Amino acid sequence: MIATRYPSLYWLFLKNRLKILMEYRANFLIGASSTVVTQGAGLLAIWVVMSQIPSLNGWSLEQILLIYGMITLAKSINHMFADNLWTLGRQYVRTGTFDRFMVRPIDPLFHLLADRFCHDGIGNFLVGAALVLIAAGRLDIAWTAPTILYFVIMVLSGGLIFIALNLITAVSGFWLMDSVPVTRVVFEMHEFAKYPLTIYPQAIGIILTWLIPYGFASFYPAAYLLGEDVSPWLAWGAPVVAVVLLAIGLQVWRFGLRHYGSTGT
Repeated sequence: MIATRYPSLYWLFLKNRLKILMEYRANFLIGASSTVVTQGAGLLAIWVVMSQIPSLNGWSLEQILLIYGMITLAKSINHMFADNLWTLGRQYVRTGTFDRFMVRPIDPLFHLLADRFCHDGIGNFLVGAALVLIAAGRLDIAWTAPTILYFVIMVLSGGLIFIALNLITAVSGFWLMDSVPVTRVVFEMHEFAKYPLTIYPQAIGIILTWLIPYGFASFYPAAYLLGEDVSPWLAWGAPVVAVVLLAIGLQVWRFGLRHYGSTGT
C-alpha cells in the first residue's frame, strides 16, 4: 500500500508544483539556467588554470572534468528533490507552519521534501551530464552496459549522500530555528570533492572519505571509471555509504521530530 501510495502522492505534488512554476515561464527558465551560468564561471576558472599547466598532480583537464561532472550530477538530485531541507528551521519551524505536516496523514519528512521541487537543479543536471559525456568521449571511456549501470548507481548513491548529509544537519533547525549556517558548513565541503582528492593534504582526503564522504559521490567512482588504482571498497562503497548515512539521518530526524512535538509550538 505504502509502496504505491507515496510515489502517486509525490507525482501529484510534482505536477502541482510544475503547474505553478510554468505560470511564470520566464522565471522558470531563468532559474533553470542560472545554475548553468554559475557552473560556467567555475569551469572557466579550471580551464584557465589547466591551460597554464599540463596536469594537476598527474590529473588532466578531462579527468578533472569527469570528477566535476559526477559530483554536479549527484548534487543536482539533492537540489531538485531535497532543497526544502535548507528551509526547515527558517521557513517551517520558526513560523510554526511545520504544524501542518504533523496533523496530516502523511509522513512529515515525505511532505517536507515533496512540498517543493527546485527547478534550479535542472541546470546542474544538464551541466553535469554534459561534462561527463564530453570528458568520457575524450578519455575513450567505453559506455558498455556494466559501465552505464555502475555510473547510474554511483550518481544516484551520490545524490542520496548529499540528501542524507543535508538531512542530518537540517534537523538542527528544530533547536536553532535556522539550520542554514550548520548545513552550509557541511555542504560547502563538496567543493573540495570537485577535484582529485590526491591533490590535497591527507587530512582533507580522510574527511571527505570517512567524515563528510563526498568523495564517494565523485572521486572514487570517477577513478574507477578511469582505471585508476582504487580499492574495491572505495570504488563500490557509495551505495553502502548512502544507506548508512540515510539510516543515521532518519534516526536524527525522528529525534528532532520528538523534540518539536514536545515544545508545544
